[in-house]
Amino acid sequence: MLARLRALLHSGELAVGERLPSERALAQQFSCSRETLRRAILVLEQENEVWRHVGQGTFFGPRPGTAPLRENLMVHATSVQELVQARRLIEPAVAAEAARRATVEDVAKLNDCVSAGRTAPDRFACQKADDTFHRTIATVARNPILSSVLTFLSDARRRSKWQTQWDRTYRHLGINEFKDRHSDQHQQIVDAIAEHDPEEAEAKMRTHLEAIIKALQRAPGSPQFLSSD
Repeated sequence: MLARLRALLHSGELAVGERLPSERALAQQFSCSRETLRRAILVLEQENEVWRHVGQGTFFGPRPGTAPLRENLMVHATSVQELVQARRLIEPAVAAEAARRATVEDVAKLNDCVSAGRTAPDRFACQKADDTFHRTIATVARNPILSSVLTFLSDARRRSKWQTQWDRTYRHLGINEFKDRHSDQHQQIVDAIAEHDPEEAEAKMRTHLEAIIKALQRAPGSPQFLSSD
């Protein structure tokens, strides 16, 4: 039962942050009792593969960070356009600050993040590596407020609205686009940070985010929103 449920999670049918079918539907699908199903879900929850919310169901992926109710409502309501606009406004400035403060050890960590993205075997690993890269830049900037904002945006990216759009984009472009071009852009950002060049780090991050926006909009059926072009 556990293996079959785990296979469902990693089949690509569910996006990270998406709610699983009801217990009744899953029990019927797997021809098992609800008690057996609940034991399997408990194991996956302990492994941080799923999380449960009383009255709402079970969700695929790690539990979002704890936040006040108002912030949780904002995360659920955030549209793809609002999210990418926020990232485009904030993350270039964060990269610039990271360039001012980065140590040799910080640059090594960022290079490790880039390597993880290049060797990622699937979409889930690509997304995890990308999330870690951007979070690490916020850490290097050594500003807890900026880091908290980036954590908030990262949690928003795990919600179903973003995941649905990202899945559509991923299928359209393919994994090599993310492992190669995406990682190349990450490396350019790291190189600017390593050179302690705030202006270049800011410019490279802005170019990277614009490329993400264009990729999101090129996928068939994607909503169109404003770019800085």
